[in-house]
Amino acid sequence: MKSILAALILFAPPAFLLAAQRQEQAGAAKAAVETLESQTAPAPAEHVIPQKAEPLFRENGLITNSMLVTWLVALALIVFARFATRKIQEVPSGPQNFWEWLVESLYEFLENIIGHDLVKKTFWFFATIFIFILFTNWFGLIPGVGTIGWGVEDEHGFHVTRPRLRGGNADLNMTAAMAMVFFFFWTVWALQSNGVKGFFLHLFGPKGESTGALKLLLVVIFFLVGFLEVFSILFRPVSLSFRLFGNIFAGENMLEAMSNLVPGLGWLLPVPFYFMELLVGLVQALVFMLLTAVFTMLICLHAEGQETAHH
Repeated sequence: MKSILAALILFAPPAFLLAAQRQEQAGAAKAAVETLESQTAPAPAEHVIPQKAEPLFRENGLITNSMLVTWLVALALIVFARFATRKIQEVPSGPQNFWEWLVESLYEFLENIIGHDLVKKTFWFFATIFIFILFTNWFGLIPGVGTIGWGVEDEHGFHVTRPRLRGGNADLNMTAAMAMVFFFFWTVWALQSNGVKGFFLHLFGPKGESTGALKLLLVVIFFLVGFLEVFSILFRPVSLSFRLFGNIFAGENMLEAMSNLVPGLGWLLPVPFYFMELLVGLVQALVFMLLTAVFTMLICLHAEGQETAHH
């Protein structure tokens, strides 16, 4: 019994201390896990516009809300143009006056940049792309676009998850399609102005007059520079589409953030930014038209050089 008591006295306290330490370590580990979980817990979902356009009728349907907006804008422009020009008057007034002013201003503006002959061939495209982009950008700012549709009810109120309408140029598919259409017509105009042989000489041929070894060196240099030019040309549709999409998508997200920043003031805070987005919509339409016009002028410069020099 003495031996048993002595063993209990010697070994029991360390065992109790070890168990207490283990229990304390387990509690500390549990507290650390709870703290980590609280820190890494997902924040409440922010009200942002999804990058992908939402299908209207089925989950994987082909018709999206951004496509519907582009159709509405195109239809409205066609109807307005037909209405404004149904009875052409020698002294224009009303819608005819506005339409003629817009077309004549664009024509004179482009003529001063790319020349008289080239603008006659390409004005229909540049004017159409500018007017369509401009009014598509402004249509996306109409109240209800992006805020009316299907959604869910949460603690902050009703939140739209599938809007019925979405800004057309806030969809990368739309901007990429316009850039690819321009790239197709750019190729057609380049071949018409240069021919197949002249097109490749424009890219890879030496520029300037030289003889002897210097001419051979320039041939090699400009041939290598031609490959860089090809990569630059192929990258143009990407830059055109992402520039327009990024600016319009960021602007709509900013308006969405401002409308949800302060509860109760969602109708007031976005108002100053609406005026800025009106200007952004105009600038982005102008930038897209100018870049496409300048790209076309550069490939057709030799054919339009004398005419362009006068401007």
